[in-house]
Amino acid sequence: MNLINKGIQKRLVQISEDGKFITYLRQGKKPRSYTNPEEIIQVETYLKLIFDYGYKPERIKLYESVKMGSGSKEADIIVYKDDECTEPYIVVECKKQEVSEAEFQQAIEQAYSYAYALPNDVKYIWATSGIKNEYYEVNKNKHSRVGKSNIPKYGVHKLPNYNFVYDAESVSTQEGEQTFSDISVITQDELTRTFKQAHDALWGGGQLNPSEAFDELDKLIFCKIWDERKDRRIGEPYDFQIITVDKEEIKNWNKLGERELNQAIRDLENRRLAERINKLYEEGRKKDPEVFRDNIRLSPEKIRTVVGYLQGIDLGQTDLDAKGRAFETFMDSFFRGNFGQYFTPRPIVKFVTDVLPITNESLVLDTSCGSGGFLLYSLDKVRKQANELYPNYKNDVRQNQRYYKHWHDFAEKNLYGIEINEQISRAAKMNMIIHDDGHTNVITADGLLSPEKLEEVTKNRGFQYNSFDFIVTNPPFGSIVRQTEKAYMKEYKLGKKEDDWLAVITKPETQRDNQSTEILFIEQAYHFLKEGGYLGVVIPDGILTNSSLQYVRNQIEDWFRIIAVVSMPQTAFMSTGAGVKSSVIFLKKWTKEESEKIIIQKSTLQQTLRYEQKYLMRIDTLDKEKKQIIKNWTGFENTTGKTDKKQVEGTDVFKAWKADINAFYSQKVNDIKDELIELYQIKKAQTLADYPIFMAIAQEIGYDATGKPTATNELDTISEELTKFINAIEKDEL
Repeated sequence: MNLINKGIQKRLVQISEDGKFITYLRQGKKPRSYTNPEEIIQVETYLKLIFDYGYKPERIKLYESVKMGSGSKEADIIVYKDDECTEPYIVVECKKQEVSEAEFQQAIEQAYSYAYALPNDVKYIWATSGIKNEYYEVNKNKHSRVGKSNIPKYGVHKLPNYNFVYDAESVSTQEGEQTFSDISVITQDELTRTFKQAHDALWGGGQLNPSEAFDELDKLIFCKIWDERKDRRIGEPYDFQIITVDKEEIKNWNKLGERELNQAIRDLENRRLAERINKLYEEGRKKDPEVFRDNIRLSPEKIRTVVGYLQGIDLGQTDLDAKGRAFETFMDSFFRGNFGQYFTPRPIVKFVTDVLPITNESLVLDTSCGSGGFLLYSLDKVRKQANELYPNYKNDVRQNQRYYKHWHDFAEKNLYGIEINEQISRAAKMNMIIHDDGHTNVITADGLLSPEKLEEVTKNRGFQYNSFDFIVTNPPFGSIVRQTEKAYMKEYKLGKKEDDWLAVITKPETQRDNQSTEILFIEQAYHFLKEGGYLGVVIPDGILTNSSLQYVRNQIEDWFRIIAVVSMPQTAFMSTGAGVKSSVIFLKKWTKEESEKIIIQKSTLQQTLRYEQKYLMRIDTLDKEKKQIIKNWTGFENTTGKTDKKQVEGTDVFKAWKADINAFYSQKVNDIKDELIELYQIKKAQTLADYPIFMAIAQEIGYDATGKPTATNELDTISEELTKFINAIEKDEL
């Protein structure tokens, strides 16, 4: 039962039928707006004081007037020592979850000012946003405050130096001792806000730019996960938390003024915290040296800021989907604002991975993985298969071991990703770690490099041609690879000018000056796939429709069986900043024998058509006819006033006439070529082995042009039918 429901049941609070107002039944106050984000934190904190900390409702006052100089202000919550509420003990200041770090620090100052203004001695202050909490012991006479791990529960007078321990429920305490807390699971929305708040706290002061802040937050999340995974005895404190120190630990503390003493205490706490965090970081980096290559670059105070947001969260036990979506939501909003379109919308990613027969034994690669979406959904697919195979894994130790091995071995050994941008590559690895691994074979490199170059750059030998069962990817659109800039262009068949079977004179193979990245990525996928392997790729529609790219379609035909073409709506990528009309195509790599057979059949057909249609003879006849006309001036009206042939042929009038004749005969040649090409397409369809291709048009795909979810997703229906289609192909039924 959550706090609010418990509070309603115990007649502490009452919420109006429309959910807009809340009444504190023991306070004698008017109803307050329950739609106010700050009020939500206020009521939750009030109920925590009662149910979690054990304070009596009659000793708690809400919105209590505090005389401040000549005026007065309302303190959010005051907890008193006595039933008559004459001895204030704890002052609490509440802020909404989205409060900035600067505003949160102001809340601490506000609580301190209330404590100082109240009669008698206030012992503690607590500032909370629900997401972040800070606690202080105050000394009104000395105008001082010292950070604490918590506020005391009712009846407790001495606080431990830390709050979070492993398996806190199993830790026994004596009467009058503060009980510890364990880290706890939170919701997806809460976790998303926590990530965002921690990030904003890092760059909000201007010391780091948003990009640097993202990197540093990534490092600390990595430390947090590593800390949770460490083996601990029951009751052992977590390292990833703020641990306070006592005054007695400061040497010569009695020689310091109160303010200097407080600062010395905080500096010591921060230094020790930074040492613990850096130790966690180094321990993690020894196992995963490729995740982060540079050190943590935050000051101890900034480390404390982030730890303050994350210390009480249990990332390991938080629902996998919830924490994954939280990180991706935060990461997506950050990268969209800072790097442009790096993320394939998740409905498309899910569609591509859903229809392919990926299993835990499959080798899966994304050659331009961005944030790792295709890899994560592939992992999720295998994890769901494990759920079906071992439905009782939570209660059966043997099933649990098999369940874990089923998907974790796949994540560790079978998932591969390449991302050219180092920061996004790190984010992808963190994304995989948060989803419980799969980051081991995500590398930072140009996805168009050869395996030898990839190994040289990354030391990873897993990226070998002819080895992957599935490639799922959304390569960058519109970028150009230039021969003068990338030496590997000469290694690509699609980086060369295609053979023209209708060329009259055979020319030596020539290199293209440049080529679109999406075209080269199709060829790279062909090289990486094993025979019978599948490619699911997002491509711009130009590859399917532009006449100038017929050579690309011809090459795809030689390399792959075309499984499916699913057209996406124009709005599919608008929310990421791209308006290119695109489709998802699914291809299956032919065997070497099948591919060679197709190439031979096509070449034989082309030569046969050239012979049967007397192609060279017809072209030669036209060429001779054209030359004769130009030589004899046939049809040319000499209006130049000149009679000398050389002089006439040098005039603009003659040159224009000659150009018209050349254009006329060029068109005749092109007409013959078009005739043969059309005939070739007809004959090719009759000659090559016929097979069905799945075609579909998706108009509604679960989100609109702005990225907001919509009620209809036609990809779900298409997915069901395409899955059946591919399964039939795998069974040799199609």
